[in-house]
Amino acid sequence: MRAVRRANHLRQLLNASPLRQVSSTPTVSPKPLTAVLIANRGEIALRVNRTASAYGIRTTTLYTDPDAHSQHALSSAHAVNLGDPSAYLDGDRIIAIAKEQGCQGIHPGYGFLSENPVFARKCTDAGLTFIGPPWQAIEAMGSKSKSKDIMIAAGVPCIPGYHGSNQDPAYLKEEAAKIGYPVLLKAVKGGGGKGMRIVNKPDEFLDQLASAKSEAMNSFGDDVMLVEKYITTPRHIEVQVFADKHGNCVALGERDCSIQRRHQKILEESPAPHLEEHIRQDIWEKARAAALAVKYEGAGTVEFIFDNDSGEFFFMEMNTRLQVEHPVTEMVTGEDLVRWQLIVAEGGRLPLTQAEIEQRISERGAAIEARIYAENPDMNFIPDSGLLLHLRTPKPTSTVRIDAGFVAGDEVSSHYDPMIAKLIVQGPTREEAIQKLRAALEEYEVAGPITNIEFLKKMCVSPDFIAGNVETGYIQKHHDELFTHEPPTPEIYAQAALGLALKEMAST
Repeated sequence: MRAVRRANHLRQLLNASPLRQVSSTPTVSPKPLTAVLIANRGEIALRVNRTASAYGIRTTTLYTDPDAHSQHALSSAHAVNLGDPSAYLDGDRIIAIAKEQGCQGIHPGYGFLSENPVFARKCTDAGLTFIGPPWQAIEAMGSKSKSKDIMIAAGVPCIPGYHGSNQDPAYLKEEAAKIGYPVLLKAVKGGGGKGMRIVNKPDEFLDQLASAKSEAMNSFGDDVMLVEKYITTPRHIEVQVFADKHGNCVALGERDCSIQRRHQKILEESPAPHLEEHIRQDIWEKARAAALAVKYEGAGTVEFIFDNDSGEFFFMEMNTRLQVEHPVTEMVTGEDLVRWQLIVAEGGRLPLTQAEIEQRISERGAAIEARIYAENPDMNFIPDSGLLLHLRTPKPTSTVRIDAGFVAGDEVSSHYDPMIAKLIVQGPTREEAIQKLRAALEEYEVAGPITNIEFLKKMCVSPDFIAGNVETGYIQKHHDELFTHEPPTPEIYAQAALGLALKEMAST
C-alpha cells in the first residue's frame, strides 16, 4: 500500500510542471523505487535510511566486521555482513546483494564507490537505478584535466595552468615557469588533499613533484599531475546544483568551506560571507553551466577557488555525489536533498524552480556546520579511535541539528573516517548562527577518543572568523591564537574521571 501511495506521489510530481530552467528532453517514464540498498556506512547511511523509510522505501544496509554493532547496521531489518573492512569497495558483491534483496536502486552515499564511474555503469547494466548522476558525467568530472577542458569550452573560468599529457619533469618545470610561481601541483585523479604540493620557487619543483607523484600513485594508482597557478589567499566556495532527467537544472545556493585542516573541511557555512550579490549570481550561473555541460542528473557540487585579493573565482572540481555538508544547504532552503535524489532517480522533476529556491534562501538566514571528529588538533589533527565511554549531545531543535553515526558505547573504528557527527545550526544572521554553534558545542560531552570540540569552540570566538575574514589557510595563519594551551578546567577533570570510571565498569 505504501508503495502504491509512493507511485501516486511520484506521478503528481511528474505532472506538476514547474518552470523549466533549460529546454526539456523527451518525457521520462516514472520508475518508482520500492526497495533501495545503501552502499555506505555511518551517519550518511543513517541519513539516507531516514528519508527513504519516511517515503515508504524498504532499505537494505551493509556492514563489515568492525561495524557489526554500529548504528547503521542496526537501522534496517535487512542488513548484510560484508566481512572484511575494505568490502564497502567491493562493487560486484554489492550489486549482487542488491539483486538478491530485491532492490531496484543503490544509493552510494559519499566516499567509497559514490564517484566510481565503473560501479555506476555496472549498476545500470545490472538493471539497477544508480541514485546519482550518469556514469558518463562521473567519468568526465573524475579527471581534473578532462573536466577543465570541458569547463573552458562551457565558459566556466579555470585557473591558468598546464593540464596536458606530457609528464616529463623537465617539461612540467618549464610550464611552471611560464605560469609563474608559486604553483600548485595536483594529482589529476586526486582528492582530499593527497597528491597535492605548493611549490614556491624553481629549485623546489623537482623534489615536490616527485613527492606528489609518489603520494598520488600510492593513494589513487595514478601519478599524472597538473600544474596550476597557486592563489595565495584563496577561499573555497562551492555551489550545490541539482538536475533532473527533463533538462531542469538549479543552484541551491553556495557554501563557504574555507576553514580546513590538511586540505579537508571542518566548518562549512551558507551563505558565503562578504560575497557581493553580482558575484554570487555569477558563480551560481557558472555552476549550472558546469552541470549542463556534462548532462548532469541528481545532486552535485561545483567547487570554486575564490581569490580574496582580486575577487575572481575559478573552477576547481565537481563532486558528483551528495556532499558531507549537504545539511547546510538543507537548512537554508528547507528542503530534503535525499528526497530530491530519490525523486530525480525515479524520473520526477525538480520540486522547486530557481526563483522559488532564491526566495527560500532570502528568508532563511544563515547556517553553519561543524564536523565533530575523533582527532587530536594538537598533533596535526591526527585521527583517534576507541570506545565512546560517554557521549552527551546538544538537544536537537528546528534550528539545531545533529547528524551522527554513533551513540555512547559505540566504537570509533581506526579502519574508517573518524567523524563522529555533524552539528548544524541555523540563525537569522551569521552572527546569531555562530553564537548558536558556540552554545551547542558547549553542551557536548565526550569521554573516550580525543575530539576536536575544544578546537571548534576556539574557532567560534576567533575575531577574524566572526568578522567573516576567512581563507583556506586560516588555521595556519591563526595558529598561535587557536592552539593556546590553557590549564584543564575542573569540568575536564570531571569528564576524565567519569571516563575512567565507565571504562572500569565496562571491563568488569
